[in-house]
Amino acid sequence: MSGAVIIGAGPGIGRAVARRFAREGLSLGLLARREETLRAAADAVTDSGVRVLTQAADSTDETALRAALDRTAEELGPPDVVVYNAALIRADAPGELSLRDQFDAWAVNVGGALTAAAHVAPRMARRGGGTFLITGGMPEPKPEYVSLSLGKAGVRTLVTLLDRTYGTAGVHVASVTVHGPVAPGTDFDPDDIAAHYWRLHTQPRADWEHETHHTGRTGRVPRPASATASPAAAASAGRSPGGRAPGPPPV
Repeated sequence: MSGAVIIGAGPGIGRAVARRFAREGLSLGLLARREETLRAAADAVTDSGVRVLTQAADSTDETALRAALDRTAEELGPPDVVVYNAALIRADAPGELSLRDQFDAWAVNVGGALTAAAHVAPRMARRGGGTFLITGGMPEPKPEYVSLSLGKAGVRTLVTLLDRTYGTAGVHVASVTVHGPVAPGTDFDPDDIAAHYWRLHTQPRADWEHETHHTGRTGRVPRPASATASPAAAASAGRSPGGRAPGPPPV
């Protein structure tokens, strides 16, 4: 396996996913906006012995993001798995943000994922396989988190569109929806959440899921086959109660 690229390799889920993939021997391309974030992520996998390439890039800068992905492929080889973990998380009520601010949030939460997928998924399809994963959240929309609720709804739709475009060529597209605030030592420990990313990456094609839910240490919310199977998976196989939802996860 060539390796993994993590876009949004910050503390929490991004760094935990890096550790999980490094433990499996995958080389790592780590992308984040800030150099200090990248240094901390690289330090977290120092003992793994895998090759690590860090690059500062803003997920909303299409040119910079594509260039960083190209350099990663040149240095480490075409990635087997790309994880989009960037997000803009802030509280905002309906009408509280300007339209410009809503666009800015959408650019991080959805636009960057689309840019990355449009850049790497066609290449994965030409090679006959690969994995593209996105960190989801907001299992239910919350009026106190309007921009994030809209963004995570966009992620679900994007996963469906990407699967219908590239799934039949062997590209597994999925999201990991986290139901609570991420913090070490809790039911939403980032290392527990990171296990979902590895499981999805190694999932047999006939069993592909396109959204998995982390609700705590008990695991994930099971989905009936009709809700999770894509046309691609089906072809290859022959696939909260009421109350206040927990706050959004820091990714």
